[in-house]
Amino acid sequence: MSDVVTDTHALIWYLEDSPRLSRAANKAFEQCDRGEIVIYIPTICLVEIVYLQERGRISANMKAQLEAELMAGTNGLVLANLTSGVVDALATIPRDNVPDMPDRIIAATAMHLSLPLISKDSRIPLSGVSIIW
Repeated sequence: MSDVVTDTHALIWYLEDSPRLSRAANKAFEQCDRGEIVIYIPTICLVEIVYLQERGRISANMKAQLEAELMAGTNGLVLANLTSGVVDALATIPRDNVPDMPDRIIAATAMHLSLPLISKDSRIPLSGVSIIW
């Protein structure tokens, strides 16, 4: 498997070791844990994690857990910044196809990096991004 980008829900389920993660998605995260592939985390995922923590929908220490994973550098998790290239890719994704702005940014990140996206979101394939689920 090649490098991939992750959606927020997949990242959260990975960090929670949740059974909601599909077999293919879990395999990608396991390969990342072994350093075989890189999984890019769009920075908007950090924003969504903070938002979900504030709403009490996920663990209050999820962002700290993710930051510890990133700082440890023992796996292939890497932040993918919101760049002008991602914004240019975003402009090619019709809002009617992917109406949620964070989802469009995540899809645009995968598009900009020319990588598949780990996501269960049924609307994201309408952006033309290849999905792993």
